[in-house]
Amino acid sequence: MYQPPHFREDNREVQHALIRAHPLGLLVTLGSAGLVANPVPFVLDASASPQGTLKAHLSRANGQWQDFDASQEALVVFQGPETYITPSWYAAKREHGKVVPTWNYAVVQAYGRMRVIDDTDWLLRQITAMTDVQEVARPEPWNVTDAPAPFVAAQLKGIIGIEIEITRIEGKWKVSQNRSEADRQGVAEGLRLAEDDASRHMADLVDARGALPGGRQS
Repeated sequence: MYQPPHFREDNREVQHALIRAHPLGLLVTLGSAGLVANPVPFVLDASASPQGTLKAHLSRANGQWQDFDASQEALVVFQGPETYITPSWYAAKREHGKVVPTWNYAVVQAYGRMRVIDDTDWLLRQITAMTDVQEVARPEPWNVTDAPAPFVAAQLKGIIGIEIEITRIEGKWKVSQNRSEADRQGVAEGLRLAEDDASRHMADLVDARGALPGGRQS
């Protein structure tokens, strides 16, 4: 993806944290008719390979697991917080008016060869791990074993596993680092007035990331 140096995020722990916080990735592969994309929830196993391994499952009725070019990389896009930024929040609007709208966002793109796994035990471990991560904060977490075993076994027959060992990964945090301190303060204050979780999260990112070295704008 387009990567101005001041927005680039190469810290592996930060990249992995976004994947875990926003596990519904857009899986993009090359098929016989061209590119195919499907939203798929992934579990990240950081210890399985140097850059981490993504594990998921697809419905057997989803042709993406059968029609893909195994010699080419798959791409998984994990979209983090994103918000529209109005120029009305910039101090620069009041100073000279030479401002335009933009969009702030954090995103991770992970690449690697996709491998299909047709193994019931693997699938059970994968859906259990995925469910446990999502249920852990609930007062009464649901567990796969809460469902009748024959029902679970029947459900497993309808899915197929996929695994992607990440061979390259890119992070981009575009969160107003290219604006002046006064503009960034205006953005953060404006976002907090919106009172939704995404805007508040973005306000925190704007505050945390700060300005570019030397106050440079671009």
